[in-house]
Amino acid sequence: MDKSNLRVNGKRLRMSLEEMAKIGGTPGGGVERLAHSDEDKTARDLFVSWLKEIHCDVTVDEMGNIFGRRKGEKESLPTVMSGSHVDSQPRGGRFDGILGVMGMLEVMRTLHDNGIVTKRPVTIVDWTNEEGSRFAPAMIASGVWAGKLDRDWAYGRTDKNGKKQGDELARIGYKGKQPAKAFPVHAYYEYHIEQGPILERESKTIGAPKGILCLHWYDIYLTGTANQVGPTPMEGRNDTLCSAAEMILAVNRVAHQLGNMVATVGEIQNYPNSRNIIPDKVHFTVDIRSWDDGHALRAWDLLKKEFNIIAERRSTPIRMEETWRVEHAPFNDKLVRRVLESAEELGYSSHYMVSGAGHDASYMNQICPTAMIFIPSKNGRSHVEVEESTWEDCEAGANILLQCILKSADES
Repeated sequence: MDKSNLRVNGKRLRMSLEEMAKIGGTPGGGVERLAHSDEDKTARDLFVSWLKEIHCDVTVDEMGNIFGRRKGEKESLPTVMSGSHVDSQPRGGRFDGILGVMGMLEVMRTLHDNGIVTKRPVTIVDWTNEEGSRFAPAMIASGVWAGKLDRDWAYGRTDKNGKKQGDELARIGYKGKQPAKAFPVHAYYEYHIEQGPILERESKTIGAPKGILCLHWYDIYLTGTANQVGPTPMEGRNDTLCSAAEMILAVNRVAHQLGNMVATVGEIQNYPNSRNIIPDKVHFTVDIRSWDDGHALRAWDLLKKEFNIIAERRSTPIRMEETWRVEHAPFNDKLVRRVLESAEELGYSSHYMVSGAGHDASYMNQICPTAMIFIPSKNGRSHVEVEESTWEDCEAGANILLQCILKSADES
């Protein structure tokens, strides 16, 4: 059989995505499937059952990463791997992450249906807790697997209710025995929605990013003096929320001033969070991203100085923690070209670009040759219920993934 003529079953891919979207489905058409939740367990169970239907060897490591392996002619050769994640943001979209898992599942099903035997083994992966929305930071399980994050530190990360990640992983039955440790991988592809407006604006079907921006996460903690709002004069208040408000605006201003970067405050907790009590504690996050790691660090240096000035002026002591830092990830030129060439061969328009969102591919890029495949996001929206990509584009991206997997899996 001429493998270049192989195509995925677009209808089956859609059915798989729609079945997954029912798990944690929200009234607005999105999904809420937080890491280690009951919904996450249900989705994992379904995924594993589908892998067993096509006779994959399924393993779960101690971080809950799920691997489905399809044998190759030469089992001693390093595998070709692809996947993404099943967990979602709170009230997130039904394509983010899961498209990469279901897209690769469809590739595996296509190989199975056609009796294709590749030279190298082929592996699908569902990475645990890519989002980091319940247990920070993001991409934590691929980070442990890649040897960049400590397993026990990851187990000890807590959610807003104080529950530990390791305990919750065990609760849902996915704290496996296999060590979360990198094994030889010949090539890694990650298929994903773009999560931005570029492909739609350029009227292109396939995106081939040259790499991923650096990601720097910080946690800021402020303490002040709580008091009844009525009798307490405005003069001399130690209002942590006022301090935080100034700092949040500073984050936005510095990003505009420096340019070639983005910076965001996306999470805030205010205590005691009562309308008639002056806040005495605030915790908020800062997310800085740029293609230039040094540029992102310069922004943080400016913000630290300004935060300290604000905290001192308002008498609200401050504690700043660097939670996570991942350097920018330039992808493998050969694999990126393979994505672009496959798009040309299959008649899909393509665009060479950069990924502004973080992905497990950032850590895989430190282990083996890596590339990503993007399809358009309607209106550039993601991490929200209205997140949307067309079924035609989903099928197109899966076909590109299929051809890239075949080419890499048949290399000596």
